[in-house]
Amino acid sequence: MPTATIEDLTGQMKHALTEARAIAKKAEDEDRDFTPEEAGQLREHMAKATEAKAAIEKAKGNDELRKTLADLGDDIALNAKTDDDGRRRTASGFDLPDRRKSIGQQFTDSPEYKALLAQAPSGQFGQKQRVQSGMAGFKSLVTGASDTSAGAWVTNDQIGLQVGLDAFQRPLRLRDVVTSGTTTSDTVEYVRVTSVTNAAAPVAEATTSAAPTAPGGAGALVNATGGGYKPESALAAAKVTAPVKTIAHWIPVTKRALSDAAQIRTLIDAFLRYGLEEELEDQMIQGDNTGENFEGLGNISGVQAQAWDTNALVTLRKAKTKVRTIGRSVANAYLLNPQDVETIDLLTDNENRYYFGGPSGTGSAQPLWNLPVIETEAVPAGTGYVGDFRKAILWDREQATIQMTDSHLDFFVRNLVAILAEMRAAFGVVQPNAFVEIDLTP
Repeated sequence: MPTATIEDLTGQMKHALTEARAIAKKAEDEDRDFTPEEAGQLREHMAKATEAKAAIEKAKGNDELRKTLADLGDDIALNAKTDDDGRRRTASGFDLPDRRKSIGQQFTDSPEYKALLAQAPSGQFGQKQRVQSGMAGFKSLVTGASDTSAGAWVTNDQIGLQVGLDAFQRPLRLRDVVTSGTTTSDTVEYVRVTSVTNAAAPVAEATTSAAPTAPGGAGALVNATGGGYKPESALAAAKVTAPVKTIAHWIPVTKRALSDAAQIRTLIDAFLRYGLEEELEDQMIQGDNTGENFEGLGNISGVQAQAWDTNALVTLRKAKTKVRTIGRSVANAYLLNPQDVETIDLLTDNENRYYFGGPSGTGSAQPLWNLPVIETEAVPAGTGYVGDFRKAILWDREQATIQMTDSHLDFFVRNLVAILAEMRAAFGVVQPNAFVEIDLTP
């Protein structure tokens, strides 16, 4: 029988390995174990491959053999076998990952990890215990802290301004309690009720058609004479004109800043819009009705006054009563400066116990005498307001708008842009005595 050549032996081994791999691949694709028949075929093919390999070793030197096996494995890319321990290895002895195992499981099952774990006396490493892996021969450590090592690929994570401009803005809540309206004109005319006299009373039936005496004026009863005159009530009102006012401000920005910083336009918009609303709230309370200022609540004739009485809580409660009895209205909010809210929160009884629970309590801001408290710096410290804010109206003529231009001055040649925020609105109070200005200074 003629001796098989190396080429023949190589072909036999390649055929056996290919057949074995085809069986293994089928099982992997179907995600199952080998059937008994497949297991027998695998053993047969592997035995033939092993026999061919042994014959090749006899006919060739080790170097040439390794090259042939490597070439063979590269040609079919399927030269893996499964050891008794379940690990799949190439013909050269390198591990192949098990597709059914997670990365973490492959790591903990690896001989390197088990060798490292073996250095721990009880399977756990102490805080000061030094460990050394079985891999050696490294001449330099790759570190992320050095710009000449892996740190050269580390770049700063730029996340922009996370807090935004909220840190510099106070809460604005006055809009929440006043009546909102709109107008398409530059002035708003409305009727302001300045006083009311209700003289309604029971009236006896007239006993004569003669008129021996005339009514005595508003509220006078002329029933004793039998004339049957009804009492006269009075309603004093005034026509008030509230001009629409413009609130605006702007800031300069370079075109490069707008182009390079993606967030700057949004932040600028938010900052400018907020500035309008803050000034609007200030005007609604403190406007003195001169120049371009609103007629604010603090400067409207007819608003009631409440003097200091005993303490802040008593004073605030009596002011609420005036809204109900004299203003004939139902209060819906207090306006207080944050310093006065602090004073109220720190009030104590005769045993130095806080009325509102102290540091662990909910405080007086929500609510106070069953009314919500709007903290606003637009109200001066030592002064407060309570009232039916539904009888104060804010008319929006043009809500806040943002405009941008480079035609301001010499901005065009300097690559500058002016960003302008603007709004137009009018404010009025239809019933001044539905509000009470409170003196909170002892």
